[in-house]
Formats: sequence, C-alpha cells, structure tokens
Amino acid sequence: MTTATTSSLTGTYVFDVSHSQIGFTARHLMVTKVRGAFNEFSGGGVIDFENPSNSKVELKIQGESIDTRNADRDAHLKSNDFFGFAEFPEITFASTSVVKKGDTYAVTGDLTIKGIGKSVTVDFDFTGTAVDPWGNTRIGFEGKTTINRTDWGVNWNTALEAGGVLVSEKVDLEFELSAIRNAETA
Repeated sequence: MTTATTSSLTGTYVFDVSHSQIGFTARHLMVTKVRGAFNEFSGGGVIDFENPSNSKVELKIQGESIDTRNADRDAHLKSNDFFGFAEFPEITFASTSVVKKGDTYAVTGDLTIKGIGKSVTVDFDFTGTAVDPWGNTRIGFEGKTTINRTDWGVNWNTALEAGGVLVSEKVDLEFELSAIRNAETA
C-alpha cells in the first residue's frame, strides 16, 4: 500500500470485478447462515476524497449471476418466488449522497430490486491505495449494511412447524471493492 495523499486520489474509478466481491448472508431455518455472491457486476464513479459530497457511485448487478454454491437454491432465488430475474434482470444502486464520518464513508443511494427503488445507506471503510505493476492507481473499500428483503417485494417464505420461518427477512449485504482510476483523470 502506498502513502498517497487523499487529494491525489480524487478521480473517476471503475470497479475491478476480478478483485471485488458483492456478497450476502441470510439465515436458513433460523439456525444457520447461507452465504452467496453475485459474480457479474459493473460500475464505478467519481471519488472525491477532499470533498466526499461530490462523489457519485453506480453499480449494476446481473441477477442471473447469483451463486450460493447450490444449483437448486440458485434456481429458486432466480424465480418469481424471490427475485424474478427473468422480468427484472438487474439489481442497481445509484448514490444520492456520500458523507465522511471519521474513517467511514456513509454512502446513501437508491437500491432497486424487482423494479422497486428504496434508499439504503452502506457504511464503507477505505482500505487503502496502491499502484499496481502496470502503473494503475487502485483504491479499496469494504462495506456492509442490512436490509429487509420484503421491502423490495422478495416475500416468499415457509412457516416451520416448531415456529419461525425457513428464510430470514433480514439480509446482510457485504461489499469488497477494488477500483482502478481512469487514466484520463490521473
């Protein structure tokens, strides 16, 4: 990791999807967690370290790329019972504000799932910067938030005989993002 000043890092960035991950966790049978990820996504934005309120971030996730390491579960998640990816193939996020709070950046924006947009805030930690062997400036962020999937019409569930439900409404979203600065803004 280099020791570049944050002012020298301001610019336009594109997510390096081969070195990034967008994951999620939900409870199954209320006793264990099921983890998954979306393997295909794109995005980036303008990151202004000196004046974070000038920053903008966009993300597009290809729903069909959902991966929970179980083909039957993935097919069920892709169906109309859950996400309905045939009709709504993308999940999107577009920031509406970025606020620096100590070492954390609170990124608020519109998360759209199944055609329903709702405001969410993701708290991101800046994990550092480096210049790669090809001369590209890279930055890293890790963030997480918790949403209620029913707010986006992802309602399917089954009641359990002993009480509770098969799938939790609460879903934890986790982001590990590496971004490369556009050479034109360097």
